[in-house]
Amino acid sequence: MFVDSHCHLDFPELHDDLPRVLDAMRANDVTHALCIAVEMDKWPVVHAIARAHDNLYASVGVHPDYADIAEPTEAVLVEHCRDPKIVAVGETGLDYFRLTGDLEWQRNRFRTHIRAARTAQKPLVIHTRTAAVDTLAIMRDERAADAGGVMHCFTETWDVAAQALDLGFHISFSGIVTFKNAAAVKDVAQRVPLDRMLIETDSPYLAPVPYRGKRNEPAFVPHVAGEIARLREVPVETIAEATSRNFFNLFGIARDAH
Repeated sequence: MFVDSHCHLDFPELHDDLPRVLDAMRANDVTHALCIAVEMDKWPVVHAIARAHDNLYASVGVHPDYADIAEPTEAVLVEHCRDPKIVAVGETGLDYFRLTGDLEWQRNRFRTHIRAARTAQKPLVIHTRTAAVDTLAIMRDERAADAGGVMHCFTETWDVAAQALDLGFHISFSGIVTFKNAAAVKDVAQRVPLDRMLIETDSPYLAPVPYRGKRNEPAFVPHVAGEIARLREVPVETIAEATSRNFFNLFGIARDAH
């Protein structure tokens, strides 16, 4: 079986087709998925999807890309974490690729999420793009290791992965690992310990080969596992078992909870 550790089922590309998306998951042995929150005003939709399905779970957080919006407080994040279907804090982190100028607000938001995760004792789902140095520095400064979590949709070098692993974090691979030009990601996928690896779709984006350029969905996550298995020269079942086990352990989900 496979698990999609990061998807956005509330986005209209998937939400408007949710029954078929969930049927396709089952047909492709994808047993569970984590629905990731990115905006405060969309939290009710994300969390309702998780509550409506035994095999779906959710996070609570605000993505670093969203500027000039209401900021979540530590108290608000912690309060939402009391819901048993909310198993993580995030998507949070830093993104210097899309935004420029004074991004101190982004760093402050990241710190708030880390503090909330530590207080709530929930793992973090961290996004970093063109910001690895600051991301790791803030993780150390705010003791993110006390919460643990995952570096999602990993696209950095092995050096960055090694530092995240040293902080107790998992590394998650998306469909990018199947792209021909993703040499650095393929290298990391070969080197990350199997007990610290997750797989994801980040759907509706980043569809893996052979669906690249099309709408992504959780049913496609076996293709991510398949490419990692090819790179590591192991059966795909080895990757499926390890990443599923890691998912349940990291997010505190009973393996038979579906």
